[in-house]
Amino acid sequence: MGDTAEVSTPVRAIIADDHPLVLLAIENLMSGYPNVEVVGRAGDATELFAEVERTGCDLVVMDLYMPGGADGNGIEAVRQFRQRYPNVALVVLTMETEATALQSVISLGVQALISKRDRIDLIHVAVVTALAGECYLGPAVRAVIAEATAMQRLDFVRSVLSRRELEVFTQYASGLGVTEIASRLGRSVKTISAQKCTAMRKLALNSDAELFRFAVEHGVVSEARTEGRWRTGT
Repeated sequence: MGDTAEVSTPVRAIIADDHPLVLLAIENLMSGYPNVEVVGRAGDATELFAEVERTGCDLVVMDLYMPGGADGNGIEAVRQFRQRYPNVALVVLTMETEATALQSVISLGVQALISKRDRIDLIHVAVVTALAGECYLGPAVRAVIAEATAMQRLDFVRSVLSRRELEVFTQYASGLGVTEIASRLGRSVKTISAQKCTAMRKLALNSDAELFRFAVEHGVVSEARTEGRWRTGT
């Protein structure tokens, strides 16, 4: 009997958003979740912390940016929440599109981070994942971070290679031979070959197969453009 009662005990949730209509929409949505009870609402971080202290909870679903409170806003509010309530599952909703800010939120140990641009039903996925003690990132958040990571890798290549070396490296990775590149750029085959070798040495690449793989992984070229060479390894 005791075990059954424990399993049926609803998850106590507090929701926080500075927009009353959004707050109402989230509450209406979560009221349909099985075994979840909304026990508190807040319009900023200060109200949120007060609600957690007053009622206690197992789960918080909060907007990232809620101005007006005395306990910070955005990343600082999340940081304070994690410090004060490390055992409460935290789902963060946001309109943020800067990868650096999103990565900062994730690094604070939130259980879920989802964009308000994602489908609203994914909040349920985020809640279930958070309560399971795992981390969930919504599709829009994952896309922003992936794009930024690709740009960071490409910026690294650009910082290492000279303009001409990058030009040769890109064309070779795209499938052109040294002779064809030389003809296109109006340089000698010997010069093109030397620039290719220099680029590979700077990037610590030991074979053409490594070059093609590196070029795709760092966003220099798309995988489709190197597909034939990947298969042959030439």
